[in-house]
Amino acid sequence: MKTDKKQFMTGAEVVVRACVDAGAKMMFGYPITPGTEILSHWIREAQVNKDLKYLQTEDEIAAGFCVCGAVLAGEKTFTATAGPGTVLMQDALSMADGMRLPVVVIIVQRGGPSSGTVIYSQQEVNLAIHGGNGEGLRLVYSPSNLTELYEYTRLAFNNAWKYNFPAVVLSDGFLMKTRQLVDLGFKIKNFSAEPIISENTQKNIRNIYTFEEELGEKLARDKKDFEKMADEVVKVVSYKVVGCEILIVAHGIVAGAAKEAVDILQSQGKKVGLFRPITLSPFSAKELNDLARQVKKIWVVESSMGQLRDLVKQNLDVSVEIDGLYKPAEGIGSDEIVKLFESF
Repeated sequence: MKTDKKQFMTGAEVVVRACVDAGAKMMFGYPITPGTEILSHWIREAQVNKDLKYLQTEDEIAAGFCVCGAVLAGEKTFTATAGPGTVLMQDALSMADGMRLPVVVIIVQRGGPSSGTVIYSQQEVNLAIHGGNGEGLRLVYSPSNLTELYEYTRLAFNNAWKYNFPAVVLSDGFLMKTRQLVDLGFKIKNFSAEPIISENTQKNIRNIYTFEEELGEKLARDKKDFEKMADEVVKVVSYKVVGCEILIVAHGIVAGAAKEAVDILQSQGKKVGLFRPITLSPFSAKELNDLARQVKKIWVVESSMGQLRDLVKQNLDVSVEIDGLYKPAEGIGSDEIVKLFESF
């Protein structure tokens, strides 16, 4: 693997590089478009680097539970999936939620319902955060370009192992197939991985609770830990928001188009800014509410029918008008966003 600080890479190559640099030694996966190249690139890398291992499991269910087992043994490992595979993996992710396991999952979103399209969407936000039974106490990062994809994959491993919560990197089909010049100079010390269960330790990590009150107490403790962690890991970008009267909210690759649109709109004298949550979970509610108090309207822009909008509403404490551009499973360009404000 090349060691140049800047390389021309695809999204799948970036994920593999980030996982290797994070100290991952094993990948469990099942091929599914548009994320198959993550598995194939990892296999290619493992043929050169004999420290790396892989197992193509029989399905995404098995891949998820294999990762759960490996992290219990102290192995830094991960999986990658998309669409229907994300649905199938919720059982394992629910177990990781309940047992506080540092499972890392790369999700490459594709359009639904069912098999839908195999190209692109932002329709797996709900699944990434709240899929499965439970409260969805997971870290969810939403990168908008390949340099961020590298950085937030590295952070996903570190924070999963540091705080013992599952971590998801929410990518998409466009970002995974994109080829860009990627800055790999992100400096971070890898958090060490230690066995959670070993031959020398007897430790019972419960995943079954007989009494409702027991489970309620356990979830209250986990929620408290999650909120404490949020103060340290939450990430958000507020772009050109000083004096803005209209706030665009977007995440992931769509936020890249929104940023370009804000530049154009401000050059036209329009008071439009951008709020971009990078961690969709935990969500940066304080920053959102601070901005919501100063604007007249919020425009949510997403490749979904409103999953980000619902997340915004859940975190708003102030009354403000919300409108949006919702294009499920379709790309959104900066020109489309600029047209929204022709009459303003």
